[in-house]
Order: sequence, then structure tokens, then C-alpha cells
Amino acid sequence: MVAGLIVVGTWLLTRVNGLLLKWFVRHLANRALSAGGGPWRVRSARLKEGSTTIREQRRRQRVDAASKMVNHLVSLVMWIISLIVVFHVIDVDAAFYLSSAGFLGAAVAIGGQHKVNDYLTGLLVLLEDRYGVGDTIEWESPVGTELSGLVEYVGIFTTRVRDAKGSVHVPNSQFNMLRNMSQEPVVTTLRIRVDDTPPMHRVESTLKDLAGSAGLTEVLFIDDIASYREVTGEISIDVATSRPLEPKEIDRLIRRAERALHEE
Repeated sequence: MVAGLIVVGTWLLTRVNGLLLKWFVRHLANRALSAGGGPWRVRSARLKEGSTTIREQRRRQRVDAASKMVNHLVSLVMWIISLIVVFHVIDVDAAFYLSSAGFLGAAVAIGGQHKVNDYLTGLLVLLEDRYGVGDTIEWESPVGTELSGLVEYVGIFTTRVRDAKGSVHVPNSQFNMLRNMSQEPVVTTLRIRVDDTPPMHRVESTLKDLAGSAGLTEVLFIDDIASYREVTGEISIDVATSRPLEPKEIDRLIRRAERALHEE
């Protein structure tokens, strides 16, 4: 009787935990967005994603999928604890059975390594926004074949991608080398103050040399850099990057570019 109540209680607790966890993750994501930070803010613009409603739907999909992944992990821990408690209540030596099934546990552990890798990779995909539902991606298969398709669903262990032949379920850990064709470069305007009037090509080459330097190792410029002189004497530079630049990265680029141009 007690063992049955423990099982029912665990089942109810996992359901309530799922609802609370989804609310908590959404709450954290909303606070991070209002504060202008957090992993849910750092994301690249998508092609054909013009309205705020579409962007909000995409963000909610990421939040719900991430909360579902975390809920599965927490539920697994709850059921393991519940099983141990049930063994104790019915006076069964759990250690004896677990040690007797050691070979089975070893086989499960070896086979589960790939699932754990798929799980962690899928969670990172959602947190870093590498790709999402509706994105067109290209990736390399384990045998070296170039594949492409439209993302239909991002699951706990696999991602469903549709190509010309139909839907393909790909383990998340197989997306080692991936190109998201739906992400647009993010254009940022930098304003540099200089005393003299250096040639524009020298300003652009100086800025290119700064990418990849200390504190800017994750800054990647896409396409050419466009620079022009303002009437105020400042030089405005439009740079396209693979992701939005953080304020500290913008400050570093401006300070180092001004210093380099003054020293030349």
C-alpha cells in the first residue's frame, strides 16, 4: 500500500514539477530579455523573420523545449529515488539486485553514452540558438556526405529535418559541422574619433586586424567593412558579424582602433 502511494506520489510530483519548471524557465528568460542579457537574448536574425510575433514564437519554442529537456532529467532522478525508497519499504535489498545486474548496468551505460551526448548537445543547441524550427541547415554526415534540409522539430535526443525525399531524424550529436543558411549577419555601426584624416582603406584594415585579438577572439567579420566620414569628423564603420556584438566588445574595438590609428 505504501509502495503504491510512493509511486503515485512520484508520478504526480513529476507532472507538477514539469509545469513549475516550464513557468520558472519562462520567467528567467523574460527577466533576462528585459535586462538585456542572458542566453535567450544572444541570437542571430533570421531570413524572412520580420515580425515580432514570429520572433516571440521562436523564442517560446526554444524555452519550452529547454524546460522539457531539464524536466526529463529531473524526473529521471525522482524515479530513481522513488525506486530506492520502494525497495526499502517492501524490505528488499536493492544493493543485492543492483550488484547482480551489474553486467546489465554496464551494457546500459555503454549504450547510453550516445544518448547522453545527444541530450547535452540538444540542450546546448537551444541555449546557444544554433538552429531552430524553420531554419534551413547544412551539415556533414559521419561518412562525409553534405546534407541539407529544413528543421521541423528539435527534440531531446534527435532533430527532425525535412529534405526533398522526406523527413530525417538525426541524432543531435551528429551536428558537429553545421551551417545555418537562415541566419543573417548582424550589422553594427562603430564610430571612431581620430585627429587626422587617415585613408578609409587603412581604417578598414586596422579594424580587420583587431578581430581575433585578445578579448575579441569570438568576433567574426562577414563580408566587407564599409566606412565613411561624418560631418562631425568621426569615422563611421559598418561591420557585419555572425552574432550581435556585446557592449564590451564594441568598446574594445573602438578603443583599440583609435589607439592603433593614432600610433600609425
